[in-house]
Order: sequence, then structure tokens, then C-alpha cells
Amino acid sequence: MQELRRNPLPATLDATGTATLPAPAAPKVGFVSLGCPKALVDSEQILTQLRAEGYDTAKSYAGADLVIVNTCGFIDAAVQESLDAIGEALAENGKVIVTGCLGAKKDAAGDDIITKVHPKVLAVTGPHAVAEVMNSVHTHLPKPHDPFIDLVPDHGVKLTPKHYAYLKISEGCNHRCSFCIIPSMRGDLVSRPIHEVLQEAENLFKAGVKELLVISQDTSAYGVDVKFRTGFWNGRPVKTHMTQLAEALGQLARQYGAWVRMHYVYPYPHVDQVIPFMGEHVLPYLDIPLQHAHPDVLKRMKRPASGEKNLDRIQAWRKMNPDLTIRSTFIAGFPGETDVEFEYLLDFLKEAQIDRLGCFAYSPVEGATANDIANPVPDEVKEERRARVMLLQEEISAKRLQAKVGKTIRVLVDDVGPREAVGRSAADAPEIDGVVHIKRALAPGKAKPAVGEFIDVVVTKADAHDLWATVV
Repeated sequence: MQELRRNPLPATLDATGTATLPAPAAPKVGFVSLGCPKALVDSEQILTQLRAEGYDTAKSYAGADLVIVNTCGFIDAAVQESLDAIGEALAENGKVIVTGCLGAKKDAAGDDIITKVHPKVLAVTGPHAVAEVMNSVHTHLPKPHDPFIDLVPDHGVKLTPKHYAYLKISEGCNHRCSFCIIPSMRGDLVSRPIHEVLQEAENLFKAGVKELLVISQDTSAYGVDVKFRTGFWNGRPVKTHMTQLAEALGQLARQYGAWVRMHYVYPYPHVDQVIPFMGEHVLPYLDIPLQHAHPDVLKRMKRPASGEKNLDRIQAWRKMNPDLTIRSTFIAGFPGETDVEFEYLLDFLKEAQIDRLGCFAYSPVEGATANDIANPVPDEVKEERRARVMLLQEEISAKRLQAKVGKTIRVLVDDVGPREAVGRSAADAPEIDGVVHIKRALAPGKAKPAVGEFIDVVVTKADAHDLWATVV
């Protein structure tokens, strides 16, 4: 009592006139999230658990009691970005917990990269390690007393805008592509139970999400690890399989007037079953990381499909669903790539007419077996080949987008500014594809669209990346 008199806390009176002391401020955690959408989902899960246990989040280093940095470790540039972010957090705050893919990565001597560069970090974990991260938080910032778990919404804490969200259906990957070290960091494929996935999807739709982006390392392989086990959702059996998952998500999206978009789909034969029912709710859009087209390069990459089969499959899909948009990524200058193999890739792209494409000059990744392949391509040649792919793609993309001029399309509004609204069509995933610039909606006397609203627009102009349109 003597201590309380010397340092009194301001008291308030409750309804009965009894003096009560204010509740102590909740401890605050700062958060830095780097890397791909799969890492973003890991961040959301950690933030959800923090909120469930009564922690607050801080918007600045100065306002945080400690900082969590979720890292990426895939390529050298991402490793450096992660190390720089950790260094900044240490300099600005001093108490830093590190998680994510870089936390699982070792250097050539087998030492932990993060603690070697930043020995003052409090703890380091690998990816999808919510329990380990929370244990470290509890050690260095004890959790508040009696947290109010009901303050956390059913859909958890999200880092995306309110109208779209990522839905991660599995962790890890069973492939051993020679340029990739993801399995060494995230492990083999582990599929989430299908009832959990569908419950999360419904919670997100109920919370107002209008676009659900399905992600994993290999969406087509969903359920392989559990032998496509049958689960139950709303009293009916549903297999842990990509096709039945897509169908169930489509039914939910129809119920809530929303979109579902499929990412990281490998071109396995069973994907053929999904294409016909893609349309208004399961969008006719596939993100397929093909990486190359020449059979010998794909063999050196240890990719699970050949270039000829990929081209045949793409052409068959477009016959089944002419509205299908295909996005892909390719690597130029992979070790051993000859002029003939590169020209083969260009010929493939001319035939395949990929709608959305990203091309990267091959970058060695520490620990990847591709580093041992003979005849590495010189840096200047890699960059020249990357530039040629992107120049060709600009021509293809401009032609395909120009064909949409005069057509009416549905757009999900992402932003409303003073001069125009910006949205995305079924062909545009957030942050990686183009956008639709919408004009007439902001003219005098016209009601402005709202963020997260679907509107129909007429396309008036196109370039190699974006569309311009007016409201119908």
C-alpha cells in the first residue's frame, strides 16, 4: 500500500460508486511481413494469435514492446531485404523475433544466417511456426492477464484490404525442382483438412471478402499426402482434392456473391475437370508457374511436366473455356540453356499466347542443386534473354488486351480517387497483374463506386498491361 501511495494510479468510479483502477495497457508488438502470399498468411496467423491472447499491434518501432520480422529466403535479393529489415528493426527497437523462410536457411558452413549477421535477435524460427513464435513472445513479453478472445473475429487478423484475402490450403511441396530450396525450408506437402479450409473461406465471405485467392506451393497436389481423404462439410462428404475443393468454394462464392481465384496450379490432367465450370464465381484464371518450355531445360530443372504436354493442355483448356486467362512465370538463362533452347522458349510463347507473364533472369540460390549444373549462362546473356521474353510478351499482351476493347466486363473496385476509380477484372490478380482504370463513375452527378463493389464497365482503351473503361 505504501508503494501505491507514492505512485498513485488515476482511479475511476464504477456504477456502484466503487473506485477502480484502469486496466494496464496491453503490450504492443510491431510486425514486418516480407515475401510471398504464403508468408503473408503465416503473418496473419501469428497476428490472429497475438490478438486472441490480448496483445495489441504497434504501427511504429517506437510504439512497440518488441518486433516480429517474417522473412523471405528464396533468392539473394530477398535474403538481403530480410537481413536489412531485421537490422532496421534492431536499430529502431532493439527487441526482435525473426520467423519465416530465412530462419530455416543455413550458409555454406551450416551456420544460421540470421544470427551470424544479427546476433542480438531474441529468437529465430522457420516458416509456418505460430506456436514457436508465440513461445518466444511469451518469454520476452508476457501475455496479458485474462485476454478477451471474443475480440478476435472468426476470420482472424488480415493484412490485405477488407475486400480480398488469401486462403492457404497446404504447406510445403513434394517437388524437388533444382532451382528451388522451398522444400528444405517449408518441408513436404501437408494439406489442411478440407473442412478447415471451407470453414475459413465461409468466415471470410461472411466478413465481407469479395475475392478469395487460393494459394499453396502446389494447389493441384492438394490432398495427395492424405490420399485424397474424404472429409465432411455441412453434413456432406467432400474429398480433399483440388477439383472438389474448387467446386465447394464456387458454391460458397455464389452464395455470397464473390470470386475465387486459383494460384500456383501445376498442369496435371485432373485440372481439366475444373476448367469447364470456371466462370462467374470460380474465375476462369489459372496461375501456372511453367518456368520453361524446352524438354531438356525442364529436365535439368526437374519440373514435373514437359513443354509439349503443357502447350497441348493450354490449347485444350482454351477450347473448353475461351474466357480462360493464364498467368505464368519463366526463367531465362537457366544453367546450360543454349541458344536453341532459348529460341524454343520464344516459339512456345508465341504459340501459347500466355495472357500474363513474368520472366526472371536465373539467379543462383544458395543450397540449390542447379548451382552444380555445367555451363552457367553469363549474366549479360541472361539479362538479354529476359529482356527479349518481356518484349515479346508486351506484344502478346497488348494484342490480347486490345481484343477486349468495346466489351463489357465485371470489375471489382480496389480504390476510388478524386479523378478515377481503379479496379480489377477476372483476368487481374491483385499486385501482380494489370488494373482497370474507370472514368465515368467519377463524373459530376454520378455516384462513386465503393471499394469492394462489383461494377460492370465497357472497355474503351488498352495498352500492354492495363485497361481503361467507363461504367455501363
